[in-house]
Amino acid sequence: MERISDTPPTVGELEQRLIDAGLANVQEVIPEALVDLKYSTTDNFFGMDVYGDLQNAYLQPEVAEMLKKAYGLLQQRHPELTLLIYDGVRPRSVQWILWDNLDKPDSLKPLYVADPRRGSLHNYGVAVDLTLAHKQSGEALDMGTHYDFFGYPAYPDREDQMLREGKITQTHIQNRELLRGVMNGAGFKGIGSEWWHFDAFSRKVAAEKFEIVE
Repeated sequence: MERISDTPPTVGELEQRLIDAGLANVQEVIPEALVDLKYSTTDNFFGMDVYGDLQNAYLQPEVAEMLKKAYGLLQQRHPELTLLIYDGVRPRSVQWILWDNLDKPDSLKPLYVADPRRGSLHNYGVAVDLTLAHKQSGEALDMGTHYDFFGYPAYPDREDQMLREGKITQTHIQNRELLRGVMNGAGFKGIGSEWWHFDAFSRKVAAEKFEIVE
């Protein structure tokens, strides 16, 4: 008689598609990393659960290895901390759901979500949304805003101004600089409007190396 513990975990349809596309499960590459997929909850800008039962973060294998390097750099500086992943690959089919349900004129939608017709670096599996967290408690460091916050307090490009206006603190900036430091050191580049978002490659390089994950 088969014991319950011997039963392999079931893999949902979306996750199986990611596996079939050759993507890597981040926690298999970095077992110490934490994952809280915000698009498997309603705790995101859109207030929609679009991933369903997906709980694991997936990236192109090469990008997952870069993230492993970032984790190693973090351990050298702060061994009590780990990476907390909010989003990895975002299939284009999911991007369409977000695009279609965003209550904004089409001309303004790209400010909030990439146009699925063009595709985003998340669609290629080469962008990651993440923060830093304490290993023991799993509690995220305070970065001054929550994930998916649309406004200047979340903009790396506006940190000096937001500090002067009292919207964020020096501690928030130090925490962000630590995150940026380990990610930049592993080859990732951030963007000016989201402290949590990092790209492994440019759009041109991503399109040359990979296919969009549908």
